[in-house]
Amino acid sequence: MAQAAQALIGDSEFDRDTAVTLREEGVYDAELSAGWTIIHAVNGGYLLAMLGRALGEALPHSDPFSVSAHYLTASVPGPALIRTQVVRTGRTLSTGQASLFQYAEDGTEVERIRVLGTYGDLDSLSDDIRTSAKPPAMAPIEQCFGPGDGPAPIPGSSAITERLNIKLDPSTVGWAVGAPSGKGEMRGWFGLADGRDADPYSLLLTVDALPPTSFELGLKGWTPTIELTTHIRCRPAPGPLRVSITTRNLAGGFLEEDADVWDSADRLVAQSRQLARAPRS
Repeated sequence: MAQAAQALIGDSEFDRDTAVTLREEGVYDAELSAGWTIIHAVNGGYLLAMLGRALGEALPHSDPFSVSAHYLTASVPGPALIRTQVVRTGRTLSTGQASLFQYAEDGTEVERIRVLGTYGDLDSLSDDIRTSAKPPAMAPIEQCFGPGDGPAPIPGSSAITERLNIKLDPSTVGWAVGAPSGKGEMRGWFGLADGRDADPYSLLLTVDALPPTSFELGLKGWTPTIELTTHIRCRPAPGPLRVSITTRNLAGGFLEEDADVWDSADRLVAQSRQLARAPRS
């Protein structure tokens, strides 16, 4: 059987499903695909990538540097409207905001997400790197586990898993067999299922694509994001990514998740922190 050709940046399912269409200045039409749902809602990283793309078209700079999103109500597959506003433009950086709306049964607009982002040109950044950060220690990808290697952990839609190539480190999959480690850690190899290489927009998806660390804390169920801030540090090299996510404190029904994303050249290409509501199960 002939092997399917690898999808290219700009011509993949991810690109089509995060595309926005200009309606008028600062206003874009979008369609939230059911292919990126998990449990009961559209994945937050997918939504962030779509809003990030809209801001990249609205601003004079196209590369996201820092994007902060507040998730106000759960999004559902179907049509959406994105309104953008340019806040400030400069020679090297520009800042804007965007909101995604859907429609209630009575036709009124419901705001789903509000984003504030600063954009620039990743290719113009200095190559001076001084860091103590190191790639996560993980098993080779062939020794890691994907969604098909165990039972479904939670009820509901898992359509997004068909579009991702995630292989979790064995030390962080105890939850899948009823033996969570209690450490609040999740590590894995990440790529898109069609082979499309990573770019700054897909990194906005990557930081929120692994199973939540709450699973390894012994909880199962929807872990909705309240706020997510992502920093894109450089343009990723081709090849699989490594993602490490940790939670140090679950208290009062909320938890934080800190994510680091490394590319095939051992560079830290993205970082994020999110506040999420812990599962109530």
